[in-house]
Amino acid sequence: MRTRWKVALGVVAVIVVLAVVVAFFLDEPIRRYTEKQMNAGMKGYTAQIGKLNFHPFGFSIDFYDVIFRQDAHPDPPVMKFTHLSASVQWTALIHGRLVADFLLDQPVIYMDRTHFVKELEDPTPVKEHGWQSAVQAMYPLKINEFRIRNGSATYVDAGQARPLTLKAINASVRNIRNVKSEPNEYPSPLELDAVVFDDGRLAVEGHADFLREPFAGVKGRLDLQKVALDYFKPIAARYGFALERGTFGGRGNIEYSPTIAIVDLEEVRVDGLHGDYAYRKKTAQPVKQAAQTTKEAAKEASNKPGVLLKARRISMTGATLGFVNQEANPHYRVFMADTDLVVENFTNQRTEGTATARLTGLFQGSGQTLVSATFRPEINGPDFDLNARIENTDMKKMNDLLRAQAKFDVASGVFSVYSEVKVKNGRIDGYVKPLFKDLDVYDKDQDQDKKLGQKIKEKAIDIAGKVLKNRSTKDVATVAPIAGPLENPKASTWETLVGVLRNAFIKAILPGFERERARLTKKG
Repeated sequence: MRTRWKVALGVVAVIVVLAVVVAFFLDEPIRRYTEKQMNAGMKGYTAQIGKLNFHPFGFSIDFYDVIFRQDAHPDPPVMKFTHLSASVQWTALIHGRLVADFLLDQPVIYMDRTHFVKELEDPTPVKEHGWQSAVQAMYPLKINEFRIRNGSATYVDAGQARPLTLKAINASVRNIRNVKSEPNEYPSPLELDAVVFDDGRLAVEGHADFLREPFAGVKGRLDLQKVALDYFKPIAARYGFALERGTFGGRGNIEYSPTIAIVDLEEVRVDGLHGDYAYRKKTAQPVKQAAQTTKEAAKEASNKPGVLLKARRISMTGATLGFVNQEANPHYRVFMADTDLVVENFTNQRTEGTATARLTGLFQGSGQTLVSATFRPEINGPDFDLNARIENTDMKKMNDLLRAQAKFDVASGVFSVYSEVKVKNGRIDGYVKPLFKDLDVYDKDQDQDKKLGQKIKEKAIDIAGKVLKNRSTKDVATVAPIAGPLENPKASTWETLVGVLRNAFIKAILPGFERERARLTKKG
């Protein structure tokens, strides 16, 4: 008996040694064959495998130093990874399924704008680039579990000093082939966490259905915190927005499948946002195109069955935002400082009820500002109420605006404006009441270098102000009514709101002041 065991063990040992030796000599032919098959299936990309180890007893393969390059821009490679382990998932055999388990170790993904430009120029659809065929060539079994350990992803925009990065990416997706359960809504657990840029955090936890047609479905919870916005400077600059700093975050639930799309966010938060939109003709067109695209997408999603976009609370704190008109002479900047904004119950569905917004800040850094609005569910176009007031703005801080729009400036004065507007059933009704206090347009020392005609004009404006003064309060006030049909009753609520603010606070204030000046000058 002992002799038989010795013989059996000897035979097993010989088989093991032979298998190891055979596998050793097979590694390089398998590597070359696999690499060839991967490249035969891909379009526009080339793969390179540094080393391969085949393990015949476990029917597993280890790939080392794998690199993917875009043919048009081969350096640096778009993806590389240190190690990929592909093996049979033996626990799935209990359920009668032969599937694979993939572990991807330290993958590095790199993309820059040239890669994306080439993708846009390439008429080949993304799904036909052959990535799935390349994976299938690496290991013949369908993937049932896929894990990523300590990955990273980088995107570099043109001229960008700080690339957009995701680091310490760890992800796990299990039961991809629905091995352990009958097909149902979302049978595949998924988890992902990563560091966004330097201090931001991203976490996703939920379930997916990768076998759903025509595309996979996913449902889960998203948590994004302290994402630095200044990384997006080059992208924002292409649309004329000079972004200085700020952070972004949010958390909530998402669900996306062929039959439903839900983004239900509990909170969206922006802190310390600082930036200016610089209006120039060369940047106005891309902004207009982006706005039109956004408008069409919002219109399509509005009240669409199966599509819910909801943010229960959107908050912005400590923001300074400005508008710089670089086409005017002189250039001028209108801005809000120390701005806080809270929007509650923002949604695309009328059945979700009323949304409210409240904004506070300092107009031109001095005028105490309060804007509140109520947005009702849309039935016959935009439907909202707006109440706004700006009080005690130092008018000297508006001089560039006054010079550009009304061709005068002031030596001193305080500006306030009050407005109430109601938009409903394609109509707008309300008023704008600008108020000028202690206005002094003409000043010998400030205006000594100006031409005689400009001095006479500013003196006339100064006289107009003194004639219109309320003797008890020393204020100059007019009321401009706003009433009539909307210029574009089919416009979106936000497009209409921007138009109302523009017409109310620019077209109703400066021209009205100019008319008073002209009337009194003519009378004199």
